[in-house]
Amino acid sequence: MDGEAFDGVHVVELAQWVFVPVAGALLADWGADVIRVERPEGDPYRNLATQGIGTDSSGVNLSVALANRGKRSIALDLHTEEGRALLDRLLESADVFLTNFRPAALRKLGLDAEELTRRFPTLIYARGHGFGVRGPGADRPGYDSSAFWAQGGLAHILTPPEREYPISQRGAMGDRNGAMALAFGIAAALLRRQRTGTGTVVDVSLLATAMWTLSSDVLSALAGNTPRASSGRGGAVNPLVGTYRTGDGRHIQLVFLEPDRYWASFCHLIDRRDLVDDPRYIDLAARRENLQSCVAELESEFAKRTLREWEDLLSALDAPWAPVRTVEELLDDPQVVANDYIGTVDTEDGRSYSLPTGPVQLAQRPPALRRAPEHGEHTEEVLLELGCSWDRISELKDAGVIP
Repeated sequence: MDGEAFDGVHVVELAQWVFVPVAGALLADWGADVIRVERPEGDPYRNLATQGIGTDSSGVNLSVALANRGKRSIALDLHTEEGRALLDRLLESADVFLTNFRPAALRKLGLDAEELTRRFPTLIYARGHGFGVRGPGADRPGYDSSAFWAQGGLAHILTPPEREYPISQRGAMGDRNGAMALAFGIAAALLRRQRTGTGTVVDVSLLATAMWTLSSDVLSALAGNTPRASSGRGGAVNPLVGTYRTGDGRHIQLVFLEPDRYWASFCHLIDRRDLVDDPRYIDLAARRENLQSCVAELESEFAKRTLREWEDLLSALDAPWAPVRTVEELLDDPQVVANDYIGTVDTEDGRSYSLPTGPVQLAQRPPALRRAPEHGEHTEEVLLELGCSWDRISELKDAGVIP
């Protein structure tokens, strides 16, 4: 697509599963030519059955589609001399090498950061990993459920204290957050190279992504505190910050961080003017001192109306609040629709499917979504671009270098 931010940027991606491939997809969204190098048997993520959107889907593998949209795919056996040589030829014209292979595997292939930045001084070497590239855990395998969710503290801090086991995370939460950080790091490195003429190494770990996500709790721990999960109910400290249950069993989240600014207006809105002048609730300090009784008053009020009634009522108040939506309700949420947060991918055979477009928009629009490649779909096309003849391609197939 002409005029996109990463037009002319060539990315070689040697990665699998979700974290780093999503970073490649984000670059492809905005115009980068991302060549995805898969092993002859394919990325194992292609075989994962999950939530009816992977191999257990009756149609498109949406998990793979989201992580690999807009790329080209070449299948190479890098354990052969010819396959490794072909990767080198790709790297000669690459701006970015993107990988999540572990350090030991990269060194064995001669693809470690020290070697490639020596051979290709202008290359941006971008790697995503579980636990960082130094220390005793540098070569440990890491998925987001382990490195981000478990070791990164989210499972602990989000689990209510009454539960015996930590809650489980949703699919690839850490992966997709880490991918955003990695794509940002690559963009920064490309800008740096434009100014200095030299490449650099970009590192993002799932562990660091978790700590950044939990920055408020990390700061609290640094200050000597022991941050712990809250119940999620209204009024842990301020009655106007928290979740309240409606009469039909749904919930409303209030976030009135300036409670004295909103207290009187809110009380008038719900026709409880008596609360405004009640000395127990006259200001934040009084409401905090009488927290339990104040929360009980509000819980009683919220139970009198349905979620829809509360939405209609609160819409008249210029204050921060939101309904607690189900994910399926998001699909036709007016804000989601108006801002094109879900896009459509049209395929050559006339079919189409939908994907989240992502949180970044440029020029007030989301990226134009393109489908993900089939395994090795562009192998011959890419080899022809490298100058291989059809006879040479046949030889590579016979030798098992390409499928």
